[in-house]
Amino acid sequence: MRRRLGALALALLCLLPAGCAGGPKQYEATYWDLFDTVTVIKGYADSEADFTVRAQAIHDQLLEYHQLYDIYHDYEGIANLKTVNDSAGIAPVEVDRRIIDLLLVCKALYAGSGGAVNAAMGSVLSLWHEAREAALADPENAALPDGAALEEALAHIDFDAVVIDEAASTVFLPDPDQRLDVGAVAKGYAAAQVTKDEETLILNLGGNVCTAGPKADGSPWVVAVPDPDSGETLDELSLTRGAAVTSGDYQRYFTVDGEIYHHIIDPSTGWPARNWQSVTVLCADSGVADALSTALFVLDQGEGEALLAEYGAQAIWVDQEGTVLRSAGFTGTL
Repeated sequence: MRRRLGALALALLCLLPAGCAGGPKQYEATYWDLFDTVTVIKGYADSEADFTVRAQAIHDQLLEYHQLYDIYHDYEGIANLKTVNDSAGIAPVEVDRRIIDLLLVCKALYAGSGGAVNAAMGSVLSLWHEAREAALADPENAALPDGAALEEALAHIDFDAVVIDEAASTVFLPDPDQRLDVGAVAKGYAAAQVTKDEETLILNLGGNVCTAGPKADGSPWVVAVPDPDSGETLDELSLTRGAAVTSGDYQRYFTVDGEIYHHIIDPSTGWPARNWQSVTVLCADSGVADALSTALFVLDQGEGEALLAEYGAQAIWVDQEGTVLRSAGFTGTL
């Protein structure tokens, strides 16, 4: 039986001392209230107090993105993606520019991936989310989503139908049964936005690792990629400024009649993709890395290689037999 790993697919390896005598020291902050996952921020500062202020500022920015991109909760005074979904088929919703910008990125990635990453398939993903939550709460009565409901939901996932009005800063879903779900892009995109002006810092947002400059001594950050079967280190990546994101079938899943059903859904079928155990993507842009890790999990290797070349990215695949494959020109460095 395969070992089921925890939610943090990528780990930071602390191979060097935290700081140099007389220079900035390395500090770490951990938060649990962002994007429904654990967030770890590591960086350098002259004092713990200075780092705490810096880390808290990054946290507070991430919290704003979390609330804007949330599809499950309402927040007072905020028109977020839940607001947009609740207004499907009714009226456009005026939203923060950060929602417009993310959806424009999603639109480009939808077109660039041939629909393999689709932020408009919330109607399908919600059925799997409900089934997973019910299964985790009552494993003995775990059940799959209704097949007819999935087929119906698949008729409402065309991202090209989403109306994004940049001038008016509005988003509208003309189809009353369509829903947005930006889970394949949001964490990576938010991480890129809050670290773009940072230096000597690394952010691990639930396995989405984003680096902003090297360590204080100029050396790269070392990130471990786990083997999906054993949990041991499969590879070590050296990152200076860029991102590494893993999508894996071990991250969020439930079991029905001994069969594991994970959260990465193939938009062409409405069912969990079965090509790979995990895919890790390295890319200069954290949001793109996040989206590509999902797209490559759905696609075969040849299609994935073509997509990587388009975005100047690298990847590691682990197939269902545990074979490790690396993209053409793979270096493991950024």
